[in-house]
Amino acid sequence: MTVEQQPVTPAGGLRELKKQRTRDALLRVALELFTTKGYEQTTVDEIADAVDVSQRTFFRYFANKEAVVFAAQSTVEWHFVDALRERPPAEGPFTAMRRAVLSAWDTIEERLSPVVPVTLYMRTYQVIESTPALLAVHLRRSAEIEEHIAQLIAEREGLDIDADPRPRVAVAAFTGVMRVAGGLWGQGGEPSVASIRELTSAYLDHLGPALADDWRA
Repeated sequence: MTVEQQPVTPAGGLRELKKQRTRDALLRVALELFTTKGYEQTTVDEIADAVDVSQRTFFRYFANKEAVVFAAQSTVEWHFVDALRERPPAEGPFTAMRRAVLSAWDTIEERLSPVVPVTLYMRTYQVIESTPALLAVHLRRSAEIEEHIAQLIAEREGLDIDADPRPRVAVAAFTGVMRVAGGLWGQGGEPSVASIRELTSAYLDHLGPALADDWRA
């Protein structure tokens, strides 16, 4: 192909590509610093300097350090929601949520890898679980996405969520188990997708027995 035949990329497209690359670079560098140096010990200036941009440029993409931490986490959370939305209508709520979360873990690398390595995200998740200020934000954000999931479950079951409490109750039970598993994993276990998937699966298996009346039977 000659120079004259090369496709022309609009200037606007090039600008957007450059912006995306800058944002991705800031995200990767910030997560590396958070996981090696510590979240509280890392400054915005250090992140910007590592990417060779100004502090002002950093704030064009992220409101603060907290926003950087939860950028990848948000991708993971909505990946689960997408997986749940794709579950067959015939599956019951708990079955659909369980299979969706395991499916999401199985495919998380392809969703994250264009932006950050999945291993870096997993280490960042441990930082969230071990940093009180971040864990508080994580729990607040979890409550918000749980409501979205409950709405989705209500739609799947053809229910009015404001008249029937079961979607919110089911999601609260499910995500409660998820938080327990995530918290235990975040205490320093192997930072791999396989390890958190295995722990999540094991704890979800105990959801039914834990709700039984007679534990001594």
